[in-house]
Amino acid sequence: MRVPASVKFGSSKAAPAAAAVPRAAAATLPAAARAAQKKAMAAAIRVGADRSPTQTAPPKAPARRPKRQHNFVPAEPRSWDEAGIDPEAILGLTCRALVGQSKVSGKQISEFTALPLPLVGDVLGAMKKRKLIEYLGANAIGDHLVQLTSVGKQAAIDSRKITSFVGAAPVPFEAYLRSIRQQSLTHANPGPEDLKHAFSDIDVSEDMLDRLGPAIASCKSLFLYGPPGNGKTTIAERITRAFGDAIWIPRTLSIGGTLVKLFDPAVHKAVDPPAELTRQYRIDRRWILVERPTVITGGELTLDMLELQYDEQNKICEAPLQLKANCGTLVIDDFGRGHTSPQDLLNRWIFPLEKRYDFLKLPDGRKVECPFDCLLVFSTNLEPRDLADEAFMRRIPYKIYANNPDEEEFKALVESTASRYGVKLMPHSVKYLIDRHYKMANREFRFCHPRDLLSQVVHYAEYTGSDKRCGPTEWDRVVQNYFGLS
Repeated sequence: MRVPASVKFGSSKAAPAAAAVPRAAAATLPAAARAAQKKAMAAAIRVGADRSPTQTAPPKAPARRPKRQHNFVPAEPRSWDEAGIDPEAILGLTCRALVGQSKVSGKQISEFTALPLPLVGDVLGAMKKRKLIEYLGANAIGDHLVQLTSVGKQAAIDSRKITSFVGAAPVPFEAYLRSIRQQSLTHANPGPEDLKHAFSDIDVSEDMLDRLGPAIASCKSLFLYGPPGNGKTTIAERITRAFGDAIWIPRTLSIGGTLVKLFDPAVHKAVDPPAELTRQYRIDRRWILVERPTVITGGELTLDMLELQYDEQNKICEAPLQLKANCGTLVIDDFGRGHTSPQDLLNRWIFPLEKRYDFLKLPDGRKVECPFDCLLVFSTNLEPRDLADEAFMRRIPYKIYANNPDEEEFKALVESTASRYGVKLMPHSVKYLIDRHYKMANREFRFCHPRDLLSQVVHYAEYTGSDKRCGPTEWDRVVQNYFGLS
């Protein structure tokens, strides 16, 4: 197959690195000039949207929730320039992928590398010219079948000295930066109805929603603190739902030639693209659509987890937690009780919290500026002022106290939880629970208690095959089991 003149296999010149706009230069532009420049760039994007490598969805009628729109759609590249990667690197990737394989079609290689068939054809043509592969004929649809030659197997072995990575072709870092700017949390603007939807499966008071709302809408970091068992972690886990939509992320990044695995099935939940998008665009398969991420870490958190993790054997990096959480929420649970001291952790983030960008060190010693576009939530049972000094606390503008429920809230929560679990409450049984096991025992109410106690009622009924009912006898039994009374 013919290799276009613009594609230089074997060239020592790598793909262009991400070009950051100097901050000082940007700041010197007059406001009117910056506005005019922004308007002109927006117009240029609209004109070239149908063929640009990163397409912007066509304007839609004003909607009540603009965040539901897909402002960023990764379009399939038509050339190596649009793909933003060095074809020589894809040649090595293809060699590694073909090891141990026979009669592999061009379409299979296209699916594996997530690159369009014409670009794969360029690579196979170059490999054939170098005698790295041999053609074994064609399949039923006329697609060539290939396998590695002995020279190709040696080339695969040599390429593993650089990296053993095999998978979808990487996305250039500059394309990822564009995607973050267009999918940023700051564009979401969640309102009261969004918060009610986010917390619809748990009982959250109107007062708590009123306090959480401005903090979430501002996309600023916040402390959730208070006694244990009042739903701090449960609330933190659901905050991302208020922003509503899904985002596109690359499976793998290329940062200055360093490969970084970004997509993590343990963190990112893949979703199917809407049918209207797949009809309108040819999607770049190097990207995957996921729900806005919620990354939760607790006592296991160390400072090393906030840096690129380099795999010496495979010669590829794993993205740090804050990079995986971009355009979503990063929750530090049980803050102050982990392996890392609060002061060390806060010192690590004092700059990103203020500037909304971070610096990561590549394996070769270079440092690269990365976006810090996640809502950082600290959940703790400790007092915030006991964990950090004033310089840090002023960078976390919201400190929200998760208080104990009062008696009326607790009673209503018991009744609503019983209804949800299908448990029949005997007359005056809730009053008995409160008077006997809380007031007389001088025990504080917790939001988690109704769920935990009634769960034991359900478990007992399932074990004995009896009706799900709850009266004084049942309350005495589960309270003794739950609180460990002698």
